[in-house]
Amino acid sequence: MPLVGRGVGASPFVAGPRGWPLVGCLPAFGRDPLGFLARLHRDHGDAVVWRLGPLRILSLADPERIAEVLGSPLDHGVLDIGWMFRQLVGDSVIRSEGAAWRRRRALVQPAVRPNRVRGFAPAMAECAAEHLDGWTDGQRVDVLREMTLLTQRIAVRTLFGAEPGARAAALAGAMAEAAHEIGVELRGPGVLLPGWVPTPARRRIRRAVGVIDTELGELVRERAREGSADDLVGRLLAARDTEGRALTPREVRDEAVTLWAGGHETTATALTWAWCLLARSPDARDALHREVDEVLGGRAPEHADHDRLPWTRRVVEETLRLHPPVWLVPPRVAVPGTTVGGRAVPVGTAIWCSPWVTQRDARWFPDPLAFRPERWGTPDADARAHFPFGAGRRACLGARFAQVELVLLLAAVAQHFHLDVRGGIPPPLPGLVAHPASPVTAFLRRRDPAPHRPGT
Repeated sequence: MPLVGRGVGASPFVAGPRGWPLVGCLPAFGRDPLGFLARLHRDHGDAVVWRLGPLRILSLADPERIAEVLGSPLDHGVLDIGWMFRQLVGDSVIRSEGAAWRRRRALVQPAVRPNRVRGFAPAMAECAAEHLDGWTDGQRVDVLREMTLLTQRIAVRTLFGAEPGARAAALAGAMAEAAHEIGVELRGPGVLLPGWVPTPARRRIRRAVGVIDTELGELVRERAREGSADDLVGRLLAARDTEGRALTPREVRDEAVTLWAGGHETTATALTWAWCLLARSPDARDALHREVDEVLGGRAPEHADHDRLPWTRRVVEETLRLHPPVWLVPPRVAVPGTTVGGRAVPVGTAIWCSPWVTQRDARWFPDPLAFRPERWGTPDADARAHFPFGAGRRACLGARFAQVELVLLLAAVAQHFHLDVRGGIPPPLPGLVAHPASPVTAFLRRRDPAPHRPGT
């Protein structure tokens, strides 16, 4: 690939750091993935070529070029991000390609369309109320743990129509262990090892995946016996493709795992970052409480409130801009005909797009490191550069579910409690998602929500 100078409009490909023999830039990337990617574009430009072991990567930061790749009609491959990730999600829609991907997407997408998400809003509100019943005034809590338990409760109810129990707890523990090990592998030499190389970490994830398969398999079989299509797994079981074929049990398992991971850990992480940011922005937090009191009037939030709570939505958007849980869009792999800025990309090149980098760029978001929810809907927010759920044909299928869930849960908690988060904002630790690297502790202060007003 010829390498030329830098510049935004022409989107040239420039050479990044040379790295080390065999491993390329893995040592620098592994120490600090987010810092490495930020320095890469700060020092070299918007379209940078570098190596991670034998893998050739074209990393993009300009939203116009990112949209060109993510919105391409070509059937780009999706790069595996390590052997462990493949063990966890199997051949789900997030990893499949070509005709297999089109079939999977057609079967899965109807389960999470906006009109379907509306039906899950009552479960979100009920789960929030049940979880908050366990909180007390003055209690000291681990915010990420609490948000995780809340979103797990919602995941179990919306996926399986069930209540959290021993089986769900075992599944949640195994999923958390798998996510941790995948993050460690992604940042270390394990990401370069072939699947047949045994390591202690790979033995641990095999055990975790075994638990996932056992517990999830039984939950899916229960849904199949009951024959209900009111929950997400029920809808997957009832789905048929154009030839009348259903998803196989393994395919249902893979999609359920993906929906669990995408609809639970990312939401819990985003909520945790939101409480961190709001605790250091008293004006923004006060505006959130005022809006929640005025709109809800003491009642539980419902689906229609997503559109009635504009400030709450702006808090969510700004949180996802500053701290996108999905810090790296699943990488694409260049196929014949792939171009960026009118220039051909060599077949097999991995194309990386990081919301973390682009969404913190002052060209698209003035004062980019400041938490300013009011920027949304003004020239200080460039929507083209905001893609926390990806974009194009392979955008996250559960994006609408996550957006509604984030707004309703933020409102439900703010309605009843102040979360006084102590200490500074911790650095992110990128794995499957970019969660806080150290515990986030808060003291709860109960609020008295405004009384319900007739007609609200």
